[in-house]
Amino acid sequence: MVAGKKIGVLALQGAFIEHQDSLKKCGVESFQIRTKDDLDKIDGLIIPGGESTTIGRLMVKYGIDRKIIEKAEEGMPIWGTCAGMILLAKELDKDEPWLRLMDIKVKRNAYGRQVDSFETELDIKGLGKTRGVFIRAPYVEKVWGEAEVLCEHDDKIVMVKERNILATSFHPELTDDLALHKFFVELC
Repeated sequence: MVAGKKIGVLALQGAFIEHQDSLKKCGVESFQIRTKDDLDKIDGLIIPGGESTTIGRLMVKYGIDRKIIEKAEEGMPIWGTCAGMILLAKELDKDEPWLRLMDIKVKRNAYGRQVDSFETELDIKGLGKTRGVFIRAPYVEKVWGEAEVLCEHDDKIVMVKERNILATSFHPELTDDLALHKFFVELC
């Protein structure tokens, strides 16, 4: 294990086990986040893909949302994948945003339904080529402030970084490529 690094994965719903598997392959200890107090035990947080409305409601129910906002403001690195990106946005195409931590506007289910899911090669600024798995994926319609575009696919923004916060439309945890998980660990 990488000495001293402990990454939390929000484990309310979604692909949290897959992120833990990727982190283990990177030699990093991970921890399932189920309560707000769990957030005090980690160096960084991954908010996985899943059902953004369900994850958002559970975060609010257990008070985890307020604690995530507090930790982000203190500088803790946070990475949202797919539904996680939706939860991090300040603006959505519909419904209310949950955490409002990134200067981005996100379009939900932008690539269509489950049957429209796909995998493609992506070129990420500073990291190079990787595979992206898109499952009912969102994309970023607009960035402002300090939000920086790191990757686009078909002229749509699919990866952004703003200070200590990272968001991807796609699911790196569903590929064998560990580049993004290693990149996030370095942020921590």
